[in-house]
Amino acid sequence: MISRKLFLWANFVLLTVSLSSCFRSWRKNDRDIREHYANRPVKPTFYTIQNDSLKLFAATTGADTLPPLLLIHGAPGAWYGYMNMVDDSLLQSRFHIIAIDRLGYNHSSLRKKRFVTSIETQAKAAMLALSLNHSKQKAVLLGRSFGAPIAAQMAILNPNAFSQLVMLAPAIDPTKEKFWWFSKPAKWWIVRAWLPRRLNVATFEKFAHASELKKLQPQWSKLQVPTIVVQGGKDWIVDPSNLDFARQQLADKPAHYIFLPEAGHLISYSHPDLVRKLVSTPFTTITGTAAASTTAQGSGQSEHK
Repeated sequence: MISRKLFLWANFVLLTVSLSSCFRSWRKNDRDIREHYANRPVKPTFYTIQNDSLKLFAATTGADTLPPLLLIHGAPGAWYGYMNMVDDSLLQSRFHIIAIDRLGYNHSSLRKKRFVTSIETQAKAAMLALSLNHSKQKAVLLGRSFGAPIAAQMAILNPNAFSQLVMLAPAIDPTKEKFWWFSKPAKWWIVRAWLPRRLNVATFEKFAHASELKKLQPQWSKLQVPTIVVQGGKDWIVDPSNLDFARQQLADKPAHYIFLPEAGHLISYSHPDLVRKLVSTPFTTITGTAAASTTAQGSGQSEHK
């Protein structure tokens, strides 16, 4: 009995240390942010949009009279997951870049709710960030991983607000939700007590995600905003077959698909030039160029419809 308890306790310690270490590898605190921007010529302006039910935190760069570029992170995540784009001088010259903390993460929250698993609730809250922009122009909307279906929901509900939607490594197929050995233990209260809040939020979002994607699935037919979907072939977090799901759901829509055989999950970091081009170039120009390239080279890695 004692040896069994020691074994279970050892595994518990191993699990919590592993998850916490993984989380710390990308998490930044306010001190990290200050140090990052200490000697940089352009620093973000931070806003908290607040009403009776929620607080939405956003970091922005670029003039607010430029067209907005709205960035939606995955899970777990925070605005600084897009720090390379927020700091991009070329993007700053063309866009009012708005990177938010989604509800439940970092500095954003929904009153009386620790875990916000609803895609629609997240989407409606994220829309408030556009109130920071004063250009009266349509936004470019980018979402990655778990942020991609939220971005899609935003575009479906607000088709006139966006000029195009870019989804990077989108977790959108309800039948392809991936789980790992630590997924279920991460829900145990004794494990959650030792983990950072944002990781606990991500765990609850993870277990509700498939059912939320099923709610979204009938709505893909309503998506009118031109859409670009990018997926890496070596993505171990989101199944690459999510790209096929996008093709099926958007078969009769203005959509363009890019498959990167050697790319992993963090495409905004591994392929910054490509992502910059996708958000900065009009959709018709991207699809026209891809059509010419595909015809000339016979390549199936970049497709358009």
